[in-house]
Amino acid sequence: MSISCGIVGLPNVGKSTLFNALTRADILAANYPFATIEPNTGIVPVPDERLDVLQKMYAAEKIIPATVTFVDIAGLVAGASKGEGLGNKFLDNIRKTDAIVHVVRAFENDDILRHDEAPVDPKADIEIINTELILADLQTIEKHLPKLQKEAKARPALRETMTYLESLQRHLEEGTPLSALPSLDEEKISDLHLLTAKPVIYAFNVDENGLTDEAHKKELSDLVAPAKSLFVCAKLEEEIKDLTEVEAQELLSSYGVTETGLQQLIHSAYDTLGLQSYLTAGPKEVRAWTIHKGYTAPQAAGVIHTDFERGFIAAQIVDYDDLVAAGSEQAAKAAGKVRTEGKTYVMQPGDVVEFRFNV
Repeated sequence: MSISCGIVGLPNVGKSTLFNALTRADILAANYPFATIEPNTGIVPVPDERLDVLQKMYAAEKIIPATVTFVDIAGLVAGASKGEGLGNKFLDNIRKTDAIVHVVRAFENDDILRHDEAPVDPKADIEIINTELILADLQTIEKHLPKLQKEAKARPALRETMTYLESLQRHLEEGTPLSALPSLDEEKISDLHLLTAKPVIYAFNVDENGLTDEAHKKELSDLVAPAKSLFVCAKLEEEIKDLTEVEAQELLSSYGVTETGLQQLIHSAYDTLGLQSYLTAGPKEVRAWTIHKGYTAPQAAGVIHTDFERGFIAAQIVDYDDLVAAGSEQAAKAAGKVRTEGKTYVMQPGDVVEFRFNV
């Protein structure tokens, strides 16, 4: 499975600059509203040092990492839910993503235009985006409810769904994004593609000094808690995108940063969406597969091919650390580190797996 994250925010907050840095793309990143009109898409490999180690161990022909798709979506403005700016098109693009990365400007620079020529105000900017998403969801539910209410009169089984949507409508009218609720019945809302039901990661675009300003970072993260927040300097990310890995790490370290913006975003996306990966290895390829946490071995096999899940017999599993310590799969077997698991086994992040199945 592959995951997609929509990068959203007000105009001129650094979305496209950050997208360029994350994907090593060269799209237009201009200093005026709506520099991005069509959504730009970049498929990015998930950094995983284990793949290089296993490639050497198995003398594999190639490596296939897991991937994340980032979509740079046109800047949103107040009134987007009513079609202002590129509103409706923007909102439709968000509906297709698994999670939202909300880029918020948190730095001062007189050379960069503000969307409304007002002082930099992260809280106000966040509220503009959230309000538009809430209004869009209200429109979706209000459009859907009358038909559902009519059908529920003849089909009592639909009344529970109708009541549930009415409760969501009340929360939205109170200004509460659906992602802020303790839980959501995904089955009842799956066909509505509600925007505020998507998990949100807040990426605060700070200047170089802001990367280590812990007091300011706490102040910003408190604005969006309990949602995940991270802090990147889009300008710095742009500088390191063409450097070697060693050079990039040295530059980041000079600013007190241990991870690139890409690494931070991917880790946050996996955590927010409840994902993990497992590995397969052999002479032809070494590969990382993305699955939901809690997947059983047959479900994990189904990510490779649905026939693998249907015909699942067993999984031969060795923990990555045990495999590396042994030096080879044969040595790991000799040391009793390779085991056979059945249909109820819950996959773990360090699993290196070979599935057995009937075709």
